[in-house]
Amino acid sequence: MTAEETLDEPPASDESTDERSHLEDVEDGAGCTEIWEHLSERREDETDEE
Repeated sequence: MTAEETLDEPPASDESTDERSHLEDVEDGAGCTEIWEHLSERREDETDEE
């Protein structure tokens, strides 16, 4: 994080919305554990659908 960035502002990025769509349901401020759990649940749901 640079001096110009704050925790309230999303980092400047060239990522498109599609590249971050897998994190739509993760609450702002979530930590690594919450993100990991969310992604694991998504993978399980995808596996169950197959």
